[in-house]
Amino acid sequence: MQLIGMLDSPYVRRVAISLRLMGLPFSHRAVSVFRHLPDFQAINPVVKAPTLILEDGSTLMDSTLILDYLDTLHPGRSLMPSSLPQRQHCLYLLGLALAAMEKSVQLIYEQQLRPEDKRYQPWQERVSAQLLAAYTLLEQSMTRQPLDIEVLDQAGISIAVAWRFTRELLPQQLNWVDFPRLQQWSTQAEALPAFIATPFE
Repeated sequence: MQLIGMLDSPYVRRVAISLRLMGLPFSHRAVSVFRHLPDFQAINPVVKAPTLILEDGSTLMDSTLILDYLDTLHPGRSLMPSSLPQRQHCLYLLGLALAAMEKSVQLIYEQQLRPEDKRYQPWQERVSAQLLAAYTLLEQSMTRQPLDIEVLDQAGISIAVAWRFTRELLPQQLNWVDFPRLQQWSTQAEALPAFIATPFE
């Protein structure tokens, strides 16, 4: 399998880390949806990262769909809990982590790609509030029910990846000291071999 996309994308990085944790062999091609547009179009005309090229040459896109495929392909290596209560909680956290990724990306596009005279302040305020809400709910949940770094599931991976992404690219966006649990979790996760082997870059 071949994973296409840049590791500064939280969606690409969560798939790459998951592949490593599942023990699935893959190669990675750092093709940018911006800087290498013709190259990416040749792989996937939709130009969506991540794109996963399968062994038969077919492609999959969207990180959640790719991870669902990998879980189906290798159910014994799944990163999703099997019991209903644990799975429900994992899906709740995963939804918040994906929302944090999405809102971070929206703010980055708005602040760094859109011309200043075209930016709409009410929209930025709305997205900023959504981002804050996602991380606030994650912090509260992890305070009530801490995650175990020894039992890393898809929610734990995605929370760490989202947090690192937002901190790196939106350093002035949040008051980071308000989120000690998330910061602690990020520090623990980023020290794991699968994260070290998949650097944010």
